Formats: sequence, C-alpha cells, structure tokens
Amino acid sequence: MFKKLLAFLAAMSVFAAFAAVDVNKASEAELDGIKGVGPVTTRLIVAERKKSEFKSWDDFIARVKGVGAKSATKFSAEGLTVGGASYSGPSATVTKTATEKTKSAAVATKDAVKETAKDAKAAVTPKATAAKPAASAVK
Repeated sequence: MFKKLLAFLAAMSVFAAFAAVDVNKASEAELDGIKGVGPVTTRLIVAERKKSEFKSWDDFIARVKGVGAKSATKFSAEGLTVGGASYSGPSATVTKTATEKTKSAAVATKDAVKETAKDAKAAVTPKATAAKPAASAVK
C-alpha cells in the first residue's frame, strides 16, 4: 500500500511539473518555474500584464522585450500558455512583416554596394584631361 501511495505521489508531481501555466494568471514563482523564463523576463511579463492581459502569443511576443518566436516555442514546450493556447508558430502578419523588413534591408544593402562600387571605379579611373595631339602635328 505504501509503495502505491509513493507511486501515486510521484506521478502527481511529474504531472504537476508539466501542467500548463497561463501567462495571464500565473504568479511570479510559477513563471520562474518555466525553464528559460528567468527573473528579468518574469518582471517584464508581469509589468506588461498589469497594463492589460495578453490576447495571443503574437501579442505576448510583441510586448515582452527579448521574446521571439524561438523563445515562445521553448516556453510553450515547457508548459506556458497564453489564454490556454500553446504556441503554434508565427502568424502570417508577423512573418510578412519580418519578410518585408528583410527585403527592405537587402535592397538598401544592394543600393549601398552599387554606390560604393561606383565611387571606387571613379577613384581608380583617371579622367583624361590632357589634350590629344592634333592629327597634323603627328605627321
């Protein structure tokens, strides 16, 4: 009987370790208990939560500095939820915005490279300023 009781208590503690922790309802201690969520992130979460509850994972990622899709995936795997939902990856709007920023940066870089190449070519190629000898003078 004692062994069964110990097995039951062990099973319950394992289950409790993997129980979902909702970011809108969790205490600071519960948030700290999530692997990867440290005291700094916990304070940021609590401060943002005081302003208003997190509506979705996208809202959570946007408002908590230092948390991105990669962190959200890890936190969700450890049992963190937002409104009872696990993280399922970036939404189309988040992905689209990131893609647009990347494209814009690539275009700016390409333009800068063109300008640098143009400036370098102008510096290397001397302009002919000497007058060409007249055809009659050469004969």
